Amino acid sequence: MPLSFPSRALGMLLLAAAFEASAVAVPLPAIPDAPNVDARNYVLIDPVSGQVLAAREADQKVPPASLTKLMTTYLTFQAIARGSLKLDQIVPVSVAAWKAGGSTMFLQPDLPATVEQVIQGMVVVSGNDAAVALAETIAGNTDSFVQMMNATARQLGMTNTHFDNVDGLPTPTHRVSARDIGILTEAIIRQYPQYLHYFGEKTFTYNHVTQNNWNPLIFSDPTVTGMKTGHTDEAGYCLDATAVRKGRPLIAVVLGSSSRKGSAHAAEALLDYGYHFFETRRAYSAGQIISTVRNNQASPAQVSIGTTRDIWVTMPIGRYAQLKSSVNLPAQMPLPLKRGQQVGTLILSEGGKEVARTPLVAMTSVEKAGWFGHLWNVVRAKF
Repeated sequence: MPLSFPSRALGMLLLAAAFEASAVAVPLPAIPDAPNVDARNYVLIDPVSGQVLAAREADQKVPPASLTKLMTTYLTFQAIARGSLKLDQIVPVSVAAWKAGGSTMFLQPDLPATVEQVIQGMVVVSGNDAAVALAETIAGNTDSFVQMMNATARQLGMTNTHFDNVDGLPTPTHRVSARDIGILTEAIIRQYPQYLHYFGEKTFTYNHVTQNNWNPLIFSDPTVTGMKTGHTDEAGYCLDATAVRKGRPLIAVVLGSSSRKGSAHAAEALLDYGYHFFETRRAYSAGQIISTVRNNQASPAQVSIGTTRDIWVTMPIGRYAQLKSSVNLPAQMPLPLKRGQQVGTLILSEGGKEVARTPLVAMTSVEKAGWFGHLWNVVRAKF
């Protein structure tokens, strides 16, 4: 006997409920470990979020070879920004610069070179003569310039770095870490984007000599934008590789590889890993109110807490929906508050593991309420 309409409807509901109960939740995508690459030390960084995606002995102090010239370049860009150096300015070439050992752009005391040419000679063909010439032009001598390098490293938070010279020739105490090179690279990308094209130039010609960029990835991967290579017997082969794919930058710092090809393969593998398995999203926008705290002793009583900058997070692909946020504020809010004054911390986590933390600030100025204002706030809160 066929089922009546109400019976058929009930049967369909029961069938749907049974199907839903038996359905298996879609698992989160599996994220493999970082690739095993030919490098004693490495770090993979997303400079937008500032997060480390993969690392091996990233804080170990090791010889950096010509990656040292990244700091020399950074201080050169600072001098240009201050106005004490100009790109078309002629750089005097001392005997010390002319006789600098190792890789060279072939500077000569009687052959003029502009600041721009010497920058190219330092970052494209890793000229030690170029590094010495710029250091002497900026600071008067290389010893003073090295002091500037170490002071700047401290300011940037490069806690495992000490420089003895401007070019990276080996000494017992000339040391950096992979993480510190990443910090320096982030600073260059963030503060001086107008000069990043120098690092990706494939060739450089000076004094009738044309030389190729030492970075092999510049020729094999069109997404690679720079940034610097280095090699000594002590340091091995080092490569600081920057890339941009679909508008997203990454930094792969590889130290202590056994060959130039090995360092290139290592950096490429790390970049591929970062692009295949991670994504970067904006979690909060600049000016966004993240929390509101009521304080009856404040005027106004509602204190808006938020961020003055965009907050970006890098997550394994498919995990962004699992991101949790928590606000850490003091039990007693200090008063008065100036707009932009830090009052707490936003902590972002996934699966119980902290992903990022960032300061939270007062979005408006807040005064301490008088006795009448305090009483009025209490009454309003009750009614």
